[in-house]
Amino acid sequence: MSATLIKNARIVNEGRVQQRDLRIVGQRIEKIESHIIAAPTDQIVEANGRFILPGMIDDQVHFREPGLTHKGSIASESRAAVAGGITSYMEMPNVSPATTTIEALERKFDIAANNSLANYSFYLGATEDNLEQIKRLNPETHCGVKVFMGASTGDLLVENPTALEGIFRESPVLIVTHCESGPVIAKNREALLRKKSAFTIHDHPVLRDDEACYASSSYAVDLAKRHGSHLHVLHITTEKELSLFQTGPIELKRITAEACVHHLWFSEEDYAVLGNLIKCNPAIKKASDRESLIRALHTNQIDIIATDHAPHTFEEKQVDFEQAPAGLPLVQHALLTLLDHVSHGRLDITQVVEKTAHNPAIRYGIKERGFVREGYFADLVLVDDKQTTEVSHDNALYHCGWTPFSGHRFSSQIVCTWVNGGLVYHNNKVLEDESPAMRLVFAR
Repeated sequence: MSATLIKNARIVNEGRVQQRDLRIVGQRIEKIESHIIAAPTDQIVEANGRFILPGMIDDQVHFREPGLTHKGSIASESRAAVAGGITSYMEMPNVSPATTTIEALERKFDIAANNSLANYSFYLGATEDNLEQIKRLNPETHCGVKVFMGASTGDLLVENPTALEGIFRESPVLIVTHCESGPVIAKNREALLRKKSAFTIHDHPVLRDDEACYASSSYAVDLAKRHGSHLHVLHITTEKELSLFQTGPIELKRITAEACVHHLWFSEEDYAVLGNLIKCNPAIKKASDRESLIRALHTNQIDIIATDHAPHTFEEKQVDFEQAPAGLPLVQHALLTLLDHVSHGRLDITQVVEKTAHNPAIRYGIKERGFVREGYFADLVLVDDKQTTEVSHDNALYHCGWTPFSGHRFSSQIVCTWVNGGLVYHNNKVLEDESPAMRLVFAR
């Protein structure tokens, strides 16, 4: 059985940074000790004091397959993900056709089994009439059900109170929500139309303001409390919403919250330069909201950091504001943005690991992942905090071929990524051997 010995690494795990050796045998971490003597057959990786982190578990991505593969695919975006240190992901149902039946859900697992380079799971999308499908979800093999509460179109928009009550009462798996109130957005639109005849990107955070977010997220939290549901509110963007969430360890919570890397990085001031490229829902808002989110990571009101990776072609973004699609590609550079926060003293590297690996594993009950532990799957990232990464559209691996970080130099570099013990990324190259990726399994 193949074995890899990583020597002299700074392992970041469970609140500590320790100089250790680590041996991978097959798919798993066999041993972690201060000094491990190499066997004759070991493949040696000399870390030279660089960081070993558990791979990021991204609980919110849009890889666009099936039906929208001109934007991205499970194959292309999972390769960008491992280049960014993401070893597992959970993908959203707003593809074409939308993933609203168990049969459609399992077809996506079949695609990933043949094409994904990172470990994978997929959400079922809630509709106003698919409660029987939701009840068929298996807590051990399905990550959750996604509810678009007032911020989607077509079948995936769920606003009917009776339908929402049923979902929150009956779901056998974690409920994850996109929370923006359609009526509040409509009211904001009417108010703006009294002042102007056409909107620009600068109106985006006004249309989708803190009240639109709070009205919906508070409704979701109230539903969860009344029904005793397990709820995870995705991509919190406003200071106002933080009052809905408790501090304390994630293990004790039934209601949790997430922030996304672009809301921790950009503010509305960046619209002047990036325009529609950073149009997303919920909208990027004030710098004060961004700083509140960072503070909430320290207080543990925000439990998880994800990406909401949502690629569109560059051409699709080069239209008038209202016609431009919402979303941006992020998985290749997400962890690097967080390591920049570390280099500037806004976060500690142990917090980054907690929010991107430990807490997603705990919240979803992912078996034997999310930690650097003996016996766990070897989903690992080797990071050099002494080497920088210069970003351009040309070196972006996304199928859409662009990145909102073009021109930025990150303070760290992803050197290697292992998925289930298999080396899938090394020195700026995705390795295209047989994929070691697996379907995620949950213990809950």
